[in-house]
Amino acid sequence: MWLYLVAFVGLYHLLRWYRERQVVSHLEDKYVFITGCDSGFGNLLARQLDRRGMRVLAACLTETGAEQLRSKTSDRLETVVLDVTKTESIVAATQWVKERVGNRGLWGLVNNAGIAGSSTPSEWLNKQDFVKVLDVNLLGLIDVTLNMLPLVRKARGRVVNVASVMGRVSTFGGGYCISKYGVEAFSDSLRRELSCFGVKVAIIEPGAFKTGVTNSERLSLNARMTWDQTSSEVKEAYGEKFLISYLKWLNILEHISQEDLSVVTDCMEHALTACHPRTRYSAGWDAKLFYLPMSYLPTSLVDAVVYWTAPKPARAL
Repeated sequence: MWLYLVAFVGLYHLLRWYRERQVVSHLEDKYVFITGCDSGFGNLLARQLDRRGMRVLAACLTETGAEQLRSKTSDRLETVVLDVTKTESIVAATQWVKERVGNRGLWGLVNNAGIAGSSTPSEWLNKQDFVKVLDVNLLGLIDVTLNMLPLVRKARGRVVNVASVMGRVSTFGGGYCISKYGVEAFSDSLRRELSCFGVKVAIIEPGAFKTGVTNSERLSLNARMTWDQTSSEVKEAYGEKFLISYLKWLNILEHISQEDLSVVTDCMEHALTACHPRTRYSAGWDAKLFYLPMSYLPTSLVDAVVYWTAPKPARAL
């Protein structure tokens, strides 16, 4: 009995390994549009796909970021300045892409642009703090996708959306986790809607990596600015010691973050180039060994783990 079970599991993984290593043909003729290419995952993916011979259309927030990227890549790669929070900027970028891809359509759309915002207890924040993050991470992603979809559908291509393990397990306040849960939901519905057109939608769920999202200096500055703007009642409830503990927690997060960004970009590349891409890619040891298993546990257990590992407000002690 056990022998049959082992043989079945082994055969399943062998077939999966074989399917996932089948690569799409004529990659050198396929266009991929990537947002958020100034730095981090987007920048590395653009250079990675360019080395592979694909035609990369890289969107950067600043002209400086675009120039730096062009200096490190071949003449095939082209850049455009894009602010995903502005519809007019997205419409202009879409027209720019259309002029380049022509009747071939757009093979790949990678929605990578994102910000961390103020990752503090929600009570410290106001509505605008949430809106700022959602405008980039969720609404901007949706706006870009809706404008680019006709081009992707024409190529029967791929949409790759960068979510996060925080779209599975929310461990802190602010708009970041909310936005990533939204990316998960939007991607799931989009995948089911577009399957009849031959378009595949993949979700990338990175753990903690050393990017702007986990930069403790930036997060600590945002946390202090948010703390200074809170009411005296909130400050009394949480206490100065909580702020200090929270800043230390942010430093620990950056310290344990992984440095090899290619772990994530390799997942993105596979989603774009494999004949049979996965629906979800969990990238990083913490995503696979901690957050993914946590997402399947009963909510009460997850609450207990987060409660006992997070800093405590003064009135909770």
